[in-house]
Amino acid sequence: MKIRKTAQVLLGAALVAGVFGAQGAAGAATLDVVKQRGAVTCGATTGFAGFSAPDDKGAWKGLDVDLCRAVAAAVFGDASRIKIVPLNSQQRFTALQSGEIDVLTRNTTVTQQRDTALGIIHAGVNFYDGQGFLVPKSLGVKSAKELNGASICLQTGTSNENTLADWARANKVSYKPVVIETFDAVVGAFASGRCDVFSTDASGLASIRISKLQKPDDYIVLPEIISKEPLGPFVRQGDDAWLNVVRWSLSAMIEAEEYGVTSANVDEQLKSENPNVRRILGVTPGAGKNLGLDEKWAYNIVKQVGNYGESFERNVGQGSSLKIPRGLNKQWTDGGLMYALPIR
Repeated sequence: MKIRKTAQVLLGAALVAGVFGAQGAAGAATLDVVKQRGAVTCGATTGFAGFSAPDDKGAWKGLDVDLCRAVAAAVFGDASRIKIVPLNSQQRFTALQSGEIDVLTRNTTVTQQRDTALGIIHAGVNFYDGQGFLVPKSLGVKSAKELNGASICLQTGTSNENTLADWARANKVSYKPVVIETFDAVVGAFASGRCDVFSTDASGLASIRISKLQKPDDYIVLPEIISKEPLGPFVRQGDDAWLNVVRWSLSAMIEAEEYGVTSANVDEQLKSENPNVRRILGVTPGAGKNLGLDEKWAYNIVKQVGNYGESFERNVGQGSSLKIPRGLNKQWTDGGLMYALPIR
């Protein structure tokens, strides 16, 4: 979800001095600070099934949590050396700017505004998404274009309001917005029938349907996607060494899948004759030194966390309760957008 542009500008202006002060203390030397601390501190959602949420034992799980674990595996050789800081959409950027967290691994859309005005920068895309619509089957609609006159629940402080308004105007659909401040309150309003429709990122709708509604089968996500929401991790600007660690940890997961290297076969793949695989796994040295890490950095990611496809399937794909299709998140060789930069 996206904070509205006006709010972002005000936030950036109000915190500009603090942002650059934090960069001096925790920005340029983040990799060193993380190594000294002995753990990676990651900002996550307050509970978003499939992406970042605690299980019944309090252990955080999800696609975004796996990215945090991958960074820890790369830095320490131990994916468990993480600290999760739950953040709502209003808190997430301030926490990163101030140095409270090392990396924001929370369903956050990459935008030009965020990369240029907030003192932060994205480190890749780990999920391609878009704004959609969740409705009860009893509403009797099969397309968002049939929602004329419907009441639509939205969370305040996100760009969903403006995106929906633009789409509705372009498609001549009238609706009544029901805008509520907190995520859980929006979910509650929708579940209680206060509004006909819930609109947010499609991945969020899938998560809400399965984890928040008593009878998931009574609801459907409509086929329309009305925006581009490339979601990915963010770090502070001016911290290239740390940016490289986060960016290439994600890239290693994606490239490992491309070459068929999995958590189950990674040890066998150490004997591979493929020069790309040998570089990824550190058999041919160089990539680790480039990052200031052990040459086994990517091997440790794949061995302990898995490749991108493994993480996707168990958290949000067919091995999960969400069963989200790979879609745009397929490998580029399979018609998707997941295209890892080469490790060489």
